[in-house]
Amino acid sequence: MYDRIWRGRRVLVTGHTGFKGGWLWQMLALSGAELCGYSKEAGTTPSLYHAARLAELGRSEIGDIRDVDRLEKVLADFRPEVVFHLAAQALVRPSYRNPVETYSTNVMGLISVFEAIRKTSTVQIVVNVTSDKCYENREWPWGYRETDQLGGYDPYSSSKGCAEIVTASWRRSFFEPAGIRLASVRAGNVIGGADWASDRLIPDFVRAMSLGQQVLIRNPRSTRPWQHVLEPIGGYLLLAAKMMEDGRLAEAWNFGPDQTSIKNVQWIADSVCRLWGDGASYIIADNADLHEAFNLTLDSSKALALLGWMPRWTMRDALELTIRWYKDFLSGADARILCERDIANYTNSASPIAIES
Repeated sequence: MYDRIWRGRRVLVTGHTGFKGGWLWQMLALSGAELCGYSKEAGTTPSLYHAARLAELGRSEIGDIRDVDRLEKVLADFRPEVVFHLAAQALVRPSYRNPVETYSTNVMGLISVFEAIRKTSTVQIVVNVTSDKCYENREWPWGYRETDQLGGYDPYSSSKGCAEIVTASWRRSFFEPAGIRLASVRAGNVIGGADWASDRLIPDFVRAMSLGQQVLIRNPRSTRPWQHVLEPIGGYLLLAAKMMEDGRLAEAWNFGPDQTSIKNVQWIADSVCRLWGDGASYIIADNADLHEAFNLTLDSSKALALLGWMPRWTMRDALELTIRWYKDFLSGADARILCERDIANYTNSASPIAIES
């Protein structure tokens, strides 16, 4: 994707062993980028990183983003032109169990990355991936815009609000004077093949359904901005490419689905059961034990107006692609080939598509 822009360009991706980072890593590899990844070891078994043999696609450094000395050495040796920062503690419920780890990784880890970048003369573009949950949640039925108040009820959401404030500070204080263009990006709830994290709706379903078990769902009426993982990644790549030409784009951006994809948890659960078949079913928890936002919606009109970005797939398309990925993988298909199939579908499509066989 964007071969003319990325071919031969040195790109560092933090969090490349994770779900979203692994998909971004593959898209950049297919576009001809020279890649270096820096991340902790993959946190799940199986994982996209190992199943798709992603270490073969570039230089892979396993380490902690809070280790600023190690980061500085990696950046000084690799000399990246572009940095995509995705390494994070990315789940709400674990942030309740270990808030110190969440803030340490998502705030101080981010600062370590920024400080390592400051000491590397080659970096021109930085894209910091945060979350739709960085906004102070008002339970509004309309979408949050980039200018809305930052906040967060739970530790994870709050840590991402903090990350946005840190990003704005480093942009003004250090990066703009040095000619480095820094943007932050906020996406919705991403789905797609090869996510095996705990406490995420689709992976929880796949684990249960593959064993013939029911899955327990929480907050069935809660709505989320669901989208296939390739949708925001396409936005990140487009933004980074356009920032090379226009430094005024170095600011905060939403990359969320359109309003037709704002579905509640029970709608997703019913759709997944229908697509999976084989008697798949679920049960609803009597009550949620931890607070999670009821309504989450993003307004991505800025990305449409200024970047020309818009979602390419409907929610039904995204779910069909996701369930097909898992079923094919569980039937013995190669994970990287399955990812490349979905990436080809995305790069060759307009909005919305009929999914290719």
